[in-house]
Amino acid sequence: MQYRPLGRTGWKVSTISFGAWGIGGSWGGVDDRESLAALHSAIDLGVNFFDTADVYGDGRSESLLARLKRETRESFFVATKAGRRLDPHVASGYNLTNLTAFVDRSLQNLEAEALDLLQLHCPPTEVYYMPEVFDALDTLVAQGKVRYYGVSVEKVEEALKAIEFPNVQSVQIIYNIFRQRPAELFFKEATRRQVGILARVPLASGLLTGKMSAATTFAPDDHRAFNRNGESFDRGETFAGVDYSLALEAVEQLRKLLTPGTSMAQLALRWILMSDAVTCAIPGGKRPSQVQENVAAADLPPLSPEIMASIQTIYEAEIRQLVHQYW
Repeated sequence: MQYRPLGRTGWKVSTISFGAWGIGGSWGGVDDRESLAALHSAIDLGVNFFDTADVYGDGRSESLLARLKRETRESFFVATKAGRRLDPHVASGYNLTNLTAFVDRSLQNLEAEALDLLQLHCPPTEVYYMPEVFDALDTLVAQGKVRYYGVSVEKVEEALKAIEFPNVQSVQIIYNIFRQRPAELFFKEATRRQVGILARVPLASGLLTGKMSAATTFAPDDHRAFNRNGESFDRGETFAGVDYSLALEAVEQLRKLLTPGTSMAQLALRWILMSDAVTCAIPGGKRPSQVQENVAAADLPPLSPEIMASIQTIYEAEIRQLVHQYW
């Protein structure tokens, strides 16, 4: 496993970390025993950073991480998120009273005295133009309930605005072979300000594992079935916003670039880590085998200039016009 600095926290986190959305729900059926086995596998392989949220399984994901902490002697960092419990989900709801309530609930779920990293959970764009929200986060830090804070965003605009606030330590943003815009300007600015970057949806909701086809079906409670057009939340969260059938065609072109012994998921994750600006990628894993495959990407050699150029060509020809200017 390799490790990189996270913002100005002084932490070194695993370049392949663990996204815990899948073990909470909205990805089809999950089994807590299998989820815990996946979490333990991650720890055994050197993962020391886990990303979750209070709405993942209505606290289920956070509670599983609390159990992991009880069951292992290894230390690790937990990043959680707050804000999506608001109903309606509006900018005015991001105030000290509501954020305190969300934080207190997460502290209980995680069985923690303080949250390692609290992230605003894809709030409305307006929130990034409200200094009082970040004042509230500073208050939570001063109270000792939160150690550090960051944001999870949908758009590059939001990421650039967020890092104007001096105590934002990290930005979680969708970045993968199908979503390349963050690298154009945001990565440079984040690096200049020493802000950590968490690459979320790194496998484009599983598309970039190369294990899906036109015949693949998804359970009714899987967002890949119910959110393809943004019916429940931003459509960019599902398959990175790319039309499923068109994305499958691009995946087949990417498959031709695989070297012996490397899986499609590993190629996709290693591509992300080719950017030094990225702190870590946070793929999910509901089974130990998935975690093992993902983590192996951390120790792969750099991709060749030829492979990087071929990936760029596929993006420019097949994907760019579908997503680039939307997020």
